[in-house]
Amino acid sequence: QVQLVESGGGFVQPGTSLKLSCTVSGLPLDENCAIGWFRQRPGEAREGISCIGEDDQITFYAASVKGRFIISRDNTENTVYLQMNNLKSDDTGVYYCAADKEYRPIYGRSWLPRSLFHGMDYYGNGTRVTVSS
Repeated sequence: QVQLVESGGGFVQPGTSLKLSCTVSGLPLDENCAIGWFRQRPGEAREGISCIGEDDQITFYAASVKGRFIISRDNTENTVYLQMNNLKSDDTGVYYCAADKEYRPIYGRSWLPRSLFHGMDYYGNGTRVTVSS
């Protein structure tokens, strides 16, 4: 049984940082598994914000988080991270991680936004982030 468990959410002030974790079980976190982060802001649809391929060099960021968020992975810990810096009130929402088991390194970075847009194979239950003064 595949499970993705997010952690690290919380209540923070604007301008501060938060690091989310996504721990994967039941699925090998190897070069053939891409992991994405999604968020759902209040009253809005879920959106893909970042995705990582086989290593930290193969990444994608949505314009809304590029330059502020950093995605990384530790395959030995079966965990993917999302470092969120300079948080804004617009970053408030529920953050989900998801796994794409169809990814292959030969597909390259161009696969990642497609994967975020078309959906992935497995999703976690989310962790809530609230940014407010």
